Amino acid sequence: MTMRDTDRALVQAASAVAKLRCRSAAHTRATAARTTEGRIVSGVNILHPAAGACAEVVVVGAAVTQGVGELETIVTVGERGRILVTPCDACRRLLADHFPGLRMIIGPADDPQVVPVAEMPAAIDAAKPTDEPEIRDR
Repeated sequence: MTMRDTDRALVQAASAVAKLRCRSAAHTRATAARTTEGRIVSGVNILHPAAGACAEVVVVGAAVTQGVGELETIVTVGERGRILVTPCDACRRLLADHFPGLRMIIGPADDPQVVPVAEMPAAIDAAKPTDEPEIRDR
C-alpha cells in the first residue's frame, strides 16, 4: 500500500513523542496510532529489569482507557524518531487479535511501507526490518 499524507503525519507524531519522551534508557521506542475517527493515541515503551512493556502495548492500553473502538494505522519509531521499528511477534499477535483491519507502517524510514497487520509475517521478510535485535522492548 502507498503512504498517504495522514500516514506521514502519523510517523511525524510518533517521532515527536520519541524526541520529547525517549530521553533515557527506560524509554527507547515511541508508537503512534490513528483511530478510525482520526484521533492520535501515542505511548512509549517501558524498559525495567523487573518488567517492561512495548510501546505498542502501552498504546493499546491507552486506546482502551480513552474509549477508542478501533485503530486504523500504527507506527513505532526508535532512535528518537530516526528509524521505523517493526513490532515484535507478541505485539503483532496482540494487534492482529484486537484490530484485524489495522494497517502498520514499517520498513526503512526513507522508503516506508504500509502493510495490513494480517500480512505482517510476509511483509517483514520483504521489508528487512530495522529493529536492532539486541534492543528488545520486553
